[in-house]
Amino acid sequence: MSLRWRIALGLVTIYLLWGSTFLAIRVAVGTIPPFLMASARWTIAGIVLYSLSLLGGGPRPTLVHWRNAVVLAFLLIVASNGVVTWAETRVSSGVAALLIASVSLFMVLLDWLRPRGVRPAGLVIAGLVLGVLGVMLLVGPTKLSGAPVDRLGALGLLVASFSFASGSLLSPRLPLPALKIKGAGMEMIAGGVMLFFTALLHGEVASFSLARVTSASILGLFFLVVFGSLVGFTVFLWLMRNASPAIVSTYACVNPVVAVLLGAAFGGEPLTPRTLVATAVSTAAATRAGTAARGRARSAASRAATATSAGSSSGR
Repeated sequence: MSLRWRIALGLVTIYLLWGSTFLAIRVAVGTIPPFLMASARWTIAGIVLYSLSLLGGGPRPTLVHWRNAVVLAFLLIVASNGVVTWAETRVSSGVAALLIASVSLFMVLLDWLRPRGVRPAGLVIAGLVLGVLGVMLLVGPTKLSGAPVDRLGALGLLVASFSFASGSLLSPRLPLPALKIKGAGMEMIAGGVMLFFTALLHGEVASFSLARVTSASILGLFFLVVFGSLVGFTVFLWLMRNASPAIVSTYACVNPVVAVLLGAAFGGEPLTPRTLVATAVSTAAATRAGTAARGRARSAASRAATATSAGSSSGR
């Protein structure tokens, strides 16, 4: 399978899996405190991945590798997913989906503003903005007008989006072990440990009662560990090293659509014509942004190949 098709398959994977985690998180935090649940999710997934990586042999991670893993874990797991998990105890899943869509804009903006950053093409920007508008059509303003949005929860979601975008762009620049699952396992373990101390400081450990945990919350946690972390996060890390940030960031336009559709199917939320229109708009936006970004990348590669050929000819 070519790299292009592997990237496409990876995108579809995180579109579906991460879109479904909104519902899974809501179910899991029903009877498990948010930071403690997130800690269990990432620690279990990290131990599994790191243990599997040991079967492949290879050198042990260096202190630099562990330092980088801690930095990325804080940005991609603790300050991002951990905060989202906590925020879903204060705001609805629709509001969470809307605000998390800002990840795509943060990623493109930060990639542009960094030293020697890449200025996004007009169609990429248009596609991402259209995606955000599609999400707004999906969950607001009528749903938002029903009750005031918790400002602290909303602020937390925006901070989480910015943190995830920052970590995503930083990830390819911080070396980790060559074996991908080893690096991912290190990040997850580091994130899980930091989230446990966050839960401890938040008073969740002292107040937790295993007897109050329902089977639904356990199933939600199981889904998050296997599909949200082991599969989804590992695929995302691979994508960030093999595709442009503009292409990867399109997941933020599609994930809320998947979340609302699953909410309609399993959470009793109505699926209206307005929802179907927003689904079409967001999907079209993701496709437009991805197509434009790939076209820009191919054009740049073509110009580079032409320049290399010309240089070789003049050398002879």
